[in-house]
Parts: sequence; C-alpha cells; structure tokens
Amino acid sequence: MSTSSHTPSHTSSQEGPSVADLIRTAQDRLSPAELKLSRVLLAHYPAAGLESSHALAQRANVSAPTVLRFLTRLGFAGYRDFQGTLRAEVQARRASPLTLPARITAGSPTSELAGIVAETATNGIRLTFQTLAEHEFERAVSLISDPAHRITCFGGRFSHLLATYLDRHLRLLRPRTRVHTPHPNDDPSFLVDLGRRDVCVAFDVRRYQDTTITLARAAADRGAKVILVTDPWLSPIADIAGVVLSARVEAGGSFDSLVAPTALTEALIAAVHARLGSAADERMRTIEDV
Repeated sequence: MSTSSHTPSHTSSQEGPSVADLIRTAQDRLSPAELKLSRVLLAHYPAAGLESSHALAQRANVSAPTVLRFLTRLGFAGYRDFQGTLRAEVQARRASPLTLPARITAGSPTSELAGIVAETATNGIRLTFQTLAEHEFERAVSLISDPAHRITCFGGRFSHLLATYLDRHLRLLRPRTRVHTPHPNDDPSFLVDLGRRDVCVAFDVRRYQDTTITLARAAADRGAKVILVTDPWLSPIADIAGVVLSARVEAGGSFDSLVAPTALTEALIAAVHARLGSAADERMRTIEDV
C-alpha cells in the first residue's frame, strides 16, 4: 500500500493507476478545499470530472485555482490532460470480452500463453496494492472485524464467487456473517431486516451488474454500511459506498481477471484475522473440535 504520488498514464486507462486511484491515495495530504474537491469527484465519478473546470469548482464550492492545484498535485499537466484520461477510462468501463484487446490470440504459440497470463496477473496484483489507499483498507478491516456488526457479502455473475470466498473465511473467524443471493427479489425479507448494525461487502466489476447495484443501494437506504470491492473504473455502487477498494482486472485473454481482486480479498481476510487475534483463533479451535 502506498500514499505516495503516482504519475498518471495518459496513453491508456489500462496502464498505471486510474484517476480514482490517484485521488484516493492523495487524500491524506490534501488541503481542506482540495479534500472537499476530491470527495465530490469520487462521489460523482467520473461524470463530475467531465464537466468544465468552472462547473466542477462550483459543484465542489471551491475556487478555480484550487481545481488546477489539485490536478497538478495528482500529476496532470492541466484540465485537458485530466479529462483526456477520464474519457479513456469511460471507454474502458464499457469494454466487453468482444472489445477488449487480447494479448492471447488464435496465433499465439501455446508455449507463450502461461507466461503472458502470469505476467499480466503479477502486474495486476502489483498495481492493485501499489495504489491501495491505506485509510480505505483500514476502514474496511475495522468494519468487518467489529463483532457488533452483522456481515453480508454479495456480488454479480462472476464476482459472487469472491463474495462466497470471503464469507467462507469470515465464518471461521467471527460469528454473524453470511453470503446473500445475487438476485434481490429472491429474498425480500433480507432488505427488511437490514439496519445500521449491518455491513454489506459488495463485489462488482466491469461489466457492472444491475442486481448487485440495486441490492447495494437498497442496503444503504436501510442504513447499512457498504464496502465496495470493484475495479479501477468504479462500479456505480461507489456513489453510495462508505469504503471503496479497487483491484486491477486486466487479463492476458479477452475475459477480465479475478486474480488481483482475489489477492485483495485475501489481504482483507489476513488483516481481519490479525485484528481479531486470539478470539478468532479460539473460534477456529472450537470449529475444529466440532
């Protein structure tokens, strides 16, 4: 994890940290006005950044020079540079297996395939933890570790696998944790029972799933705290989530990878175990005995 400045990549939103990553990792060293601006950008990402600089300044109730100072702090040459990177991210957000550029093609030698996959996965993990905001990660661990909270994990078509993976480990470490069906209408009583003591961990990566978004927003409306695990381009759930953790999903082939999101999930599991300490160990011993 790092809170240091990173140079943005202006050639491709697939390379280096996203604008959202840059903003989150810079938040602990911003002036009050810049911090206000950063929160507005993240709360309305990426739409707020695609407005004019004057409109963005008005939306955040800061001065135009504050906007320019903030972008310089992030490493951008100016507002046009900033918006060009955001527009590239919007295109990346809309990508599908049919439009993603694949490093593995029909003509790729079989001997190269494993190396390409390994290199891409390794880079994804490295970039994920290089741009992980410590204060966000710490907040997620604190919420999940608090025994006063009931934990519910859920996700989409593929990311639901990560929700199940996290839940299976949390059950060994603490009580009152569950994984929820990815289809909200399957269990309406679930939402009725949610309240301020609930923490929902939502997994949602490109292409973002409507049912996951609907469920997360309904949970927030009921007063539950929402932790979002997403990609660098941010699921719409980021608008209402109290904590946002992003992981790279680039892959050697045409389908997005869950390798880096899995590594981030395992980091959460390890940190929660360390935070709960002897209480978690005693629970696991009891489970083993049973």
